[in-house]
Amino acid sequence: MTCNVAFIGLGVMGYPMAGYISKAGHNVTVFNRTGSKADKWISEYKGTKADTPAEAAKDAEYIFTCVGNDNDLREVSMGENGLYNTAKKGSVYIDNSTVSAEICRELYKAAKDKGFDFLDAPISGGQPGAESGKLTVMVGGDEKIFSKAKHIIDCYSQKVNLIGPSGSGQLTKMMNQMCIAGAVQGLSEAINFGINAGLDMDKVMDTISKGAAQSWQMENRYRSMTDNKFDFGFAVDWMRKDLAIVIEEAKRNGSPIPVTEIVDGYYAKVQEMGGNRWDNSSLIALLKKKK
Repeated sequence: MTCNVAFIGLGVMGYPMAGYISKAGHNVTVFNRTGSKADKWISEYKGTKADTPAEAAKDAEYIFTCVGNDNDLREVSMGENGLYNTAKKGSVYIDNSTVSAEICRELYKAAKDKGFDFLDAPISGGQPGAESGKLTVMVGGDEKIFSKAKHIIDCYSQKVNLIGPSGSGQLTKMMNQMCIAGAVQGLSEAINFGINAGLDMDKVMDTISKGAAQSWQMENRYRSMTDNKFDFGFAVDWMRKDLAIVIEEAKRNGSPIPVTEIVDGYYAKVQEMGGNRWDNSSLIALLKKKK
């Protein structure tokens, strides 16, 4: 069944995600703060461009956002030209941003008050996952609404799960980022150790990646880490933004997160080296610097 879909936010993730929804046969209207990006999108995919989030959302049955942080999300949703001004009763708003659980609960309640529904649906898989349409999506919200919207989310994902009530998707994404931070630091230390020991890293990784040490980070990042090529993947600035959300939430719920806090500090040092836009596997640069 063809649906009217609005997609707001055409960054490195949102751009291909909106494309997959269009390629699935849905009528997609896009908005991006930098209008030239929306122009480029409609030159590549079937769809239309809107001049504001409110305009994009006005006829949509499903509304997606994929933006940077809480402030960006509040602007496109409840701002002067935000989608909450025009969203139809009975529509479903799905946010794919990585933001706080607090703002998601706020948006959930505000949507209910206006007669439509909200799902927080942060994503994992990075730019490669977005471009291949194989993202993992962790969702918070009502089960009935999740079931209604899942066929649209499926357009750009390989795994979609409803975790629990509103905010649960973002809390799960926080856990995801904590796991990544620890895994990248451990992998950085191991690779640097192996290089210093004179080992053939291709042979090492081909071997240990088949055992208990195997991870997505090992399979997909060891080569770039070994070669000091940090221009692919999730930027350090964005990782620090996500870890700040984690640290704030951990304070709120009383969870000790010593490793996450340490690794966040290491990412701060990468920023001091000028690595703001390096991908998050660049932690190894700190270890090589000490040699």
